[in-house]
Amino acid sequence: MDIATRLKPAHLNLLVKVAESGQLQRAAQMVGMSQPAASRILADIEERMGGPLFERHPKGMKGTALGDLCIRHAKVILEEYGALDEDARRITSGQSGRVRVGAVTGPAVGLLMPAILAVKASAPDIEMTIGVGPSTELVRGLVEGRFDFVIARIPPEYDSRDFRLQPARSEIVSLLVRPDHPLAKQKLIDLSDLNRFEWVIQEIGSPIRQAVEAAFHEKKIATPTRITNSSSLLVVLSLLESTDTIAPQSEEVAKMLADGPLGTNIVTLELADPIMVPPCFIIRNRFGQLPQAAIQLINAVFENL
Repeated sequence: MDIATRLKPAHLNLLVKVAESGQLQRAAQMVGMSQPAASRILADIEERMGGPLFERHPKGMKGTALGDLCIRHAKVILEEYGALDEDARRITSGQSGRVRVGAVTGPAVGLLMPAILAVKASAPDIEMTIGVGPSTELVRGLVEGRFDFVIARIPPEYDSRDFRLQPARSEIVSLLVRPDHPLAKQKLIDLSDLNRFEWVIQEIGSPIRQAVEAAFHEKKIATPTRITNSSSLLVVLSLLESTDTIAPQSEEVAKMLADGPLGTNIVTLELADPIMVPPCFIIRNRFGQLPQAAIQLINAVFENL
């Protein structure tokens, strides 16, 4: 019996409609075929199944035991076809699927998260995987296929021609302190007033640290020497809670901590001259094809630029 290899969804649908309507002519109309074609298909199915599927009565057709069995299975199979069609449509339209994206801290907070929230509002079934880290790790992950795209800077060991790059926002560095810090209420603070304090700052070579050091060098001022090296926000918040430590962070992170709903008990210093970090890029592999869900997210990121 090779019925499974011969039946099409239209044939299964015909069986279900015959059972529902009790009339072959009406069932044929419902599935969009002629009555002779429907008769041939039903006869072929019955021959292959080894017996009649319907009893013919003057008032209509009623399923036999074999027919009821076939109809139950037909309904299940058609439901699975429908689910397959819907799931495929959701994936190809970007309403479902998976997205793997990475970003350095500032753009992750200020650019990526608003885009993710917007996409999740219209497509809650998309599964997001979000990585936050330094540019070197993010771009390595992109090259190794662990991310669909990243928001980062191109490390010097990579050739920018291997990627598709689109500029993202420039970053501004904010200096976080506790509210009762000696400089907390001072206006237009000069960098020369800062190097006598303790600092907690990202490791040597990080973009924010480089920007801070460059700002001091540009003013011909000695850089801070009393430094704790850490990229951990938990370490930063712990030190800010009980000491006069200064903590450089991206402006987006600073706003989230100082002004956001979390209500962290910190403030930002008002500098006379802002400290700027070179801009990031939205980076994707030059020859890779983004899945539809990732296209939807990257478009939402562009809308936030």
